[in-house]
Amino acid sequence: MKHERLEMEEDIMQLLRSKATELLLREEWMESIQVYSQLVSLCQQQLSENHDKSDSDGLSKLRKTLRLAFSNRAEARFRLGYFSEALEDCDRALDIEITHFKTHLCKGKILLNLNLHIGASDCFKTALLHLQGNEHSETLHGYLERSKRLEFQSRTGNLDLSDWVLSGFRGKSPELAEYIGAVQIKRSEKSGRGLFATKDIEVGTVLLFTKAVATVRGILPEPAEDSDLDSTESARLVMWKDFIDKVFAATTRCKKTRGLISTLSGGEEEESLSVPDISLFRPETEELFSSEEKIDDMGRLLNVLDVNCLTEDAISAKVLGKNCDYYGVGIWMLASFINHSCDPNARRLHIGDHLVIHASKDIKAGDEITFAYFDVLLPLNKRSEMSKTWGFYCKCKRCKFEEEISSRGEIKEIELAFERGSDMGSVVVRLEEGMRRWMMKGKEKGYLRASYWAAFSGAFGSEKSMRRWGRRIPAEEVVAECVTEAVGGDERVLRVAIQGLRKHGGGLFEMEKALKLGRCVYGKVVKKQALRALLEL
Repeated sequence: MKHERLEMEEDIMQLLRSKATELLLREEWMESIQVYSQLVSLCQQQLSENHDKSDSDGLSKLRKTLRLAFSNRAEARFRLGYFSEALEDCDRALDIEITHFKTHLCKGKILLNLNLHIGASDCFKTALLHLQGNEHSETLHGYLERSKRLEFQSRTGNLDLSDWVLSGFRGKSPELAEYIGAVQIKRSEKSGRGLFATKDIEVGTVLLFTKAVATVRGILPEPAEDSDLDSTESARLVMWKDFIDKVFAATTRCKKTRGLISTLSGGEEEESLSVPDISLFRPETEELFSSEEKIDDMGRLLNVLDVNCLTEDAISAKVLGKNCDYYGVGIWMLASFINHSCDPNARRLHIGDHLVIHASKDIKAGDEITFAYFDVLLPLNKRSEMSKTWGFYCKCKRCKFEEEISSRGEIKEIELAFERGSDMGSVVVRLEEGMRRWMMKGKEKGYLRASYWAAFSGAFGSEKSMRRWGRRIPAEEVVAECVTEAVGGDERVLRVAIQGLRKHGGGLFEMEKALKLGRCVYGKVVKKQALRALLEL
């Protein structure tokens, strides 16, 4: 009777193995996990009942089946993004057979996705030691090279996107690691908590790059004239729902994501929130988060996303590659701590699902890192209106300076002329003559030129204005450099600078000036030849 039961259980195991393998090959990951879990339970039960029996061949066969179930379930969990559970399965499989090639390969891939590149390299090296034949040799060497390259990126922050740029962004976006530079989170005078530099940082230097928890992208339709329902807004709402679902799924799969989401502001009083240590955001710190943490309050999650998500087409951002054809929204954890300033010192590049943040002007140790939430090439009154829509009052040096001089009669007259849409050349000349009388220099001139950038841009684009006012309007590159020094890099300012530099022949000196301004917009992520291609010189 017992013999018949054992035979029946063996038949069941064989059936489960066949069914699970079929599901795995068909990439039906969740279904295969369920069947492999049944197989694991059955194997463990039989091993427990027969651990003291003398049938060593039977026990060895059972352990081999259990190892296979753990290893294949790890692969399925990895494909679904359940990385912690997949790692546990890998370790259980290796406890049974430490030399199992397939499990070492799977564990290496999981660690690679978790940006634990040294551990991933060790797994791939071990897999190579236990490789039988050359079937997977090229694949393993490829994984080893990826691990080394990404480990170098995560350690140094050095990026070189030159080949991708020069190819016209063909193929997939470059694979990037996770990198956190010389930054820390502290209390901010601007708003709640902020990101601060821990050492002097040169313009163009990459401050951090990180992968989104979730993103959604789509092409927004043009609003239909004969429809009461705004089709663009409807499309945004559909994308927003999809985005929320993706973020919630990510928090369900990963305890670290759950923990990091809980550190973000949901719009409550910032003073009530603790200041998280920067180490929490490093890839190797998952063990600091409790697996029991859950996102039970959907209302708070929605508030967190509303406060912290970023759109890819923002004025302070540049999208490289195929993403630029779409409207995109996402959430990047550490970037959520960066506050707004009308005098920003950082910009962001969107590359695939990664966000790269770089210094758009020199930053001193202890300075807060900021980027623009809205267009800062606007007069003070327009920026104040934008601040209100974002729910804060900007207190940066630039806004304070402009508030102090806003009561001057001449400033009010210039503002009125600008708003009436008068000859932009006339507005520029009045502003320049006023600044000379007021003895303004350096950043103060840059602030006002940035505030009336539309007037400068309009004058530069009008042959009539340029002929009428002549040298009373400063050269394009002079204004562009002044504005960039004051409020950081901006693509619109860069284009005007290039236009002015071309007028002077586009020689080596002018080229170097253009490249210097280009670093403010794109950062130090490409070599000169690729930067020239980005500038379209």
